Amino acid sequence: MPVAAPTDNLAAAFQIDGWPVRGRLVRLGEAVDKILSAHAYPEPVAALLGEACALAALIGSSLKFQGRLIVQAQGDGPVRYVVADYDTAGTLRGYCRFDEAEVAAASTGFARPGAQTLLGKGVFVMTLDQGPDFDRHQGITPIEGESLSLCAEHYFAQSEQVPTKVRLAVGQITGPDGVESWRAGGAMIQMVAADSARGDTAEVWDRSRALFGTLADDELLDPTVTPEILLFRLFHEDGVRLEDARPLSAVCRCSHDRIAAVLESFSPEERDSMVEDDGKIRVTCEYCASVYELDPAEAKAEG
Repeated sequence: MPVAAPTDNLAAAFQIDGWPVRGRLVRLGEAVDKILSAHAYPEPVAALLGEACALAALIGSSLKFQGRLIVQAQGDGPVRYVVADYDTAGTLRGYCRFDEAEVAAASTGFARPGAQTLLGKGVFVMTLDQGPDFDRHQGITPIEGESLSLCAEHYFAQSEQVPTKVRLAVGQITGPDGVESWRAGGAMIQMVAADSARGDTAEVWDRSRALFGTLADDELLDPTVTPEILLFRLFHEDGVRLEDARPLSAVCRCSHDRIAAVLESFSPEERDSMVEDDGKIRVTCEYCASVYELDPAEAKAEG
C-alpha cells in the first residue's frame, strides 16, 4: 500500500496551475516543540529559534543534493546567535545563545521582540554543506527587520536575484490534555524567471504576492488546518496542488563517540581541568541538552 503523505511535521512543495511561481510549505509540531523545550528559553528567544528552524526546513527541503543547510544569525544584541541545522534526511536541530537579563530588558513592551531587537547589529548567514568532499557555500547579508523571513527575502534578492516572499509563524497551543506545546510554520513563494514561453511574469507575481500576503499566523500554526486546506484558502481560484511532502523530525547528531572525539582535540592539561571530583568528565550538548559522562581515558588521543 502507498504511504500516506504526512499532514504535520512536514516540508512540501506546491504548484499553482499555470503560474510561473514555485512555493514551499513547512508545518512543525512535535519536532519544533522538542527543540524549543530542550532548554529554558525565554518566550521571545524560543520564538526566534522556532523561526530559524522553520526557515531552515523551508529552504533546505528544496536542496537537490545530500547534505545540510545551516541557517544562522548573530549580532551584538541580547541573543548572541541563533542557529538551525537541517539535514536532507529530514532532521532538524537548533540552538540559541543569549543573555537572560538583556532579553528580559528587551521584552518590556507590549509586542514580542523580534529578530533585529534580539540580535542587534549583525549578520544573517546561510551555509550549504555537501560533506567533506566539497567546499562549503556560504551567503551573508545584514540582519534586517523583526522576522528572519525578511532576512531570507533580502538574502535571495541580493545573493540570487530571485524575487521571494517568506512568511514564518511560531506560537504555543494548548492541547486537549491542557498542556501547552510549541508549533511553527513557514511558507515561501518565488518568481520563476520570464522566458519566451512564459512571457512577462511580473503581473502574475504581483497577484501571487497579494494572495500570499493574506496568509495568517494561525493558519500556519493550527494543526486542524491541513496543508491542503491552507493552500486552497490562498489559491483556490487558480488551482493549487501539494507535491513531494516529506516528514521532518528533531534529531541531534551528538553521540558518546563524537564527544570523545571532540575532547581528543584538547591538550592533556585542558582535559585534566575538566575532570570532576568523581573522576569523570561530563559534557552537555548545547543543542539537545543531553549529558555525556566519559572516563578521561576515553578522551586521550592515540599516538
